[in-house]
Amino acid sequence: MDAADKTFAGSIPELYDRHLVPLIFQAYADDLAGRVAPLDPIDVLETAAGTGALTRSLAAQLPAAARIVATDLNQPMLDRNRMHLAEDPRLSWRPADALALPFPDRSFDVVAAQFGVMFFPDKVQGFREARRVLRDGGHFLFNVWDDLAANEFSDVVIQAMATVFPDDPPRFLARTPHGYCDADRIRADLEAGGLTKIDIEVVEHRSRASSPQLAATALCQGTPLRNEIEARDPARLPEATEAAALLLAKRFGEGPIEGRMRALVVSASE
Repeated sequence: MDAADKTFAGSIPELYDRHLVPLIFQAYADDLAGRVAPLDPIDVLETAAGTGALTRSLAAQLPAAARIVATDLNQPMLDRNRMHLAEDPRLSWRPADALALPFPDRSFDVVAAQFGVMFFPDKVQGFREARRVLRDGGHFLFNVWDDLAANEFSDVVIQAMATVFPDDPPRFLARTPHGYCDADRIRADLEAGGLTKIDIEVVEHRSRASSPQLAATALCQGTPLRNEIEARDPARLPEATEAAALLLAKRFGEGPIEGRMRALVVSASE
C-alpha cells in the first residue's frame, strides 16, 4: 500500500465528513450498527473510526449502559469524529494503530470497523489484535467494499482519472478501498488471525448525490485520491475533479444522480 493511502489530513477530513459520509458511508454504518446492537455489548471498540459515521450510528442504536471507544490512526479524522459526540458520556476517543491496539487482552465484547480493514498493511495482524482484545464469546464485525465494477461512482471516477493522467493514472480507489474484496482471502486471513466462526454477506445499497459535481468533489478531494492527484500536479486538482463530474454526468445525468454500491459485511468470532 502506498503511504499516501493512509493519510487523511488537511481539508480531507472536513470534505470526507460533509460529502462522502452521506454519499457512500451512512447506509453501511447504520447496517453495521444494526448488527452490533442485538449482541447487547457493554464494551465496544471501534477501530479505523474515521470521522464517525459508524460511531454515530452505534451511539444512536446502543443503550445508555454501553461504552464505545473510537480509535483511528489519523488524529485529524478522530478530531472531526469527536466534534459530533463530545457531550455523550458513553464515548471516548483515542489515537491507536489497529495492528497494535493499546488495550489489555479481553477488554471488549465487540470490535467493529467501518471500511477500515482494507487499510491494514498486515490484515492477519489486525485480525489477531481484534481477537486478542475480544472477551470470550465476543464478535468482530466489519465491512469492506466489493470490487469497482459493483460500485459505480468510484468506477466512473477511476475512469476519469485515466483521461486526465493517461501515462500514470491515480489508482487509490482501486488499490485500497476496493482492493480487498475476495471473500475466500478474507476468510483465510481471519482464520489465520484466530477467528474461525465467520459469516460474509454481500449487501447492496444505492449511492445518491444532489449533483455529479458533489460526487466528484467527495471522491476526488475528500479521500486520499486527492493526495495522488496533487502528487502529480497540485494545480490539476480542479481539472481532475471536473473531469470526474463530467463523466458522472454523462453516465448518470445532470441533476441528482444515483448509482449502485456493494460491500461485503463480515462477522467473525472464535
